[in-house]
Amino acid sequence: MKKLFFFAGSILSIALLTAFNSKKNGDISTYTKTEFHNKNSGGAGPGRTGAPGEQTCTACHMGTTQDGSNINLITLLQGATPVTSYVPGSTYTVALSMSTAAAKKGFQATVLDASGNMAGNFTAGLNTQVNGTARKYANHTSSSNTSATTLWGWTWQAPATSVGDVIFYVATNETNNNGNDNGDVIYLSQHIFSAQSGAGIEESELNNNFKAGYSSSQNSVLISCNTLVSGNMSMNLFDLNGKLIYSQSLGQSIPGEIKENVQLPAVIESGMYVVNFFIDNTAFSSNIFID
Repeated sequence: MKKLFFFAGSILSIALLTAFNSKKNGDISTYTKTEFHNKNSGGAGPGRTGAPGEQTCTACHMGTTQDGSNINLITLLQGATPVTSYVPGSTYTVALSMSTAAAKKGFQATVLDASGNMAGNFTAGLNTQVNGTARKYANHTSSSNTSATTLWGWTWQAPATSVGDVIFYVATNETNNNGNDNGDVIYLSQHIFSAQSGAGIEESELNNNFKAGYSSSQNSVLISCNTLVSGNMSMNLFDLNGKLIYSQSLGQSIPGEIKENVQLPAVIESGMYVVNFFIDNTAFSSNIFID
């Protein structure tokens, strides 16, 4: 059964984002190298999400398959804001938790378009690793399959152009920790996110080319994109609790290539931050790591 499960409200957003801030997994900025994590003992082999043409965790665990619509709690975040739709080319944080308590637990997730093709890309994040080739899979790590783990998170780069609805296929495993492959419960769920309506050609063109990164030698945010429109540019920098850290007006844009080097105050602490870049009322976001 297809179901969109969406958590709204600032309390949840702050809780999720605080969890991300508590553990640094390296720079996921578009200006630095991103490492993709290969499968280890903490993750299943690819193709266990229950997506079309795939198996489930029962390929290895002798448990039953249950509807996980109310068990697998997934939230899509753009910066500090939960969203229910995506803008092509944008980067989002995917936060996943389970509503049940388990002695040990794990998961695998992928995202596909209506034709069964991988929709966008995954990058490993909080308590997660990524594997797979044509289809990418986010998985728990070997150290995050215990009851102490309350949240898994990873980065989703949306497709460069609209592919319509995308479906996150999620399989979680609630195990009894008896040392055998029996008695476990597998929860399957599907979570649908639509392409954002009203995104015109100009907006998509800008978003497809938007990049933000951090230069440690200059202590500055590097912004680049191509745009077909003109307007007032500005940049806001938020921490992962949604607090505004720094804001600067960047003048007027003109159609063509935009490159901005935004100097930051020296007092900003190291950590993960969210860059929001605006041309008039059109906003685009990217995560950066300030070291």
